[in-house]
Amino acid sequence: MLFLLPLATIEGQNDFETLSESAFSVNHKFSNNYSVNFSLKSRSYLYKDSNFQYQQRQLDFVHFSTFALNYNTSLSLGIQYRNRDLFDDTSNELRITQQYNTTKKHFSKRFGHRFRVEQRILDHITIHRFRYRFALDFPLKGEKLDIGETYLVTSMELLNSVNKLSSPEIDHRTTVQLGWLFSEKLKLQIGTEYRFEAFNSDTEQKLFILTTGILKI
Repeated sequence: MLFLLPLATIEGQNDFETLSESAFSVNHKFSNNYSVNFSLKSRSYLYKDSNFQYQQRQLDFVHFSTFALNYNTSLSLGIQYRNRDLFDDTSNELRITQQYNTTKKHFSKRFGHRFRVEQRILDHITIHRFRYRFALDFPLKGEKLDIGETYLVTSMELLNSVNKLSSPEIDHRTTVQLGWLFSEKLKLQIGTEYRFEAFNSDTEQKLFILTTGILKI
């Protein structure tokens, strides 16, 4: 339903695209206060310029170091390299991220607030982006997530991008994912993300099909 509804409501609009994004993440906890994450992401077009097509868009290499302040609050520093010139004539990107994250659990439901500041360094411009995300996740059965069970992850995020060459750009993202806990170390998530990009000016709408593997080592 999440996939078909946007296609039905905005069919024929050239500002709509569908993309797939696959990611594989590896997490390692060195201590109770310090953990790291490494991710590889691949993004491809599925629907573009009013045509169904498959076209590789980019590859992302991501690292985050996270420092826990207490049980439910953390600070993170991230660095990301995005390669696009392998696939088209577009600037690559180096991204530096500062993050504050806090969570609160109420019975089986966990609520999260995430604040990010990013510096997106491209060939001829640096974009400063400010992000806030509210997230909710919970097991679909019982009060506790056990091995072999499924869970739901949802979030809404607001983004504001500023630079010296153009007016500020405001984006909105809504994400819904279904996850499976295969073992204590392995999770798989599949879902969708709907984006309104630059909705304060020339709005572009994008539907992402998400697939994510998460491994703890």
